[in-house]
Amino acid sequence: MTKGEATQVKVHYKGKEDDFIIFIDDLQTYKKWQSDKSIPMAHFISAFKIFVTHKQGTQGQMDGASKSTLDNEFGVHNEEEVIKKILDNGTLQETEFPERQGPKNDAQQGSIVAGR
Repeated sequence: MTKGEATQVKVHYKGKEDDFIIFIDDLQTYKKWQSDKSIPMAHFISAFKIFVTHKQGTQGQMDGASKSTLDNEFGVHNEEEVIKKILDNGTLQETEFPERQGPKNDAQQGSIVAGR
């Protein structure tokens, strides 16, 4: 993978009051999990963190969802149960970040102080 090149995968759930986001690390394992729930979620999610975007869709500032926010939207505040609901009912979003261009190591191009 070149400098700056990356893919970000997340599941977006549009709730009644807010939008919720879960980040996926391993897309292939997540797709297998959708048909085989015996696969542990820890195999494709690194951080069991639910983000809320305050009605900004998949964009905007992402804050950690509070237990009261989860209770209001899902009727429970157990994060594992909420994550399962978001993964089952949300929309998969893939974003690719392009390679960055430009010098790879500015230090090798001479000294700025000496003017070379």
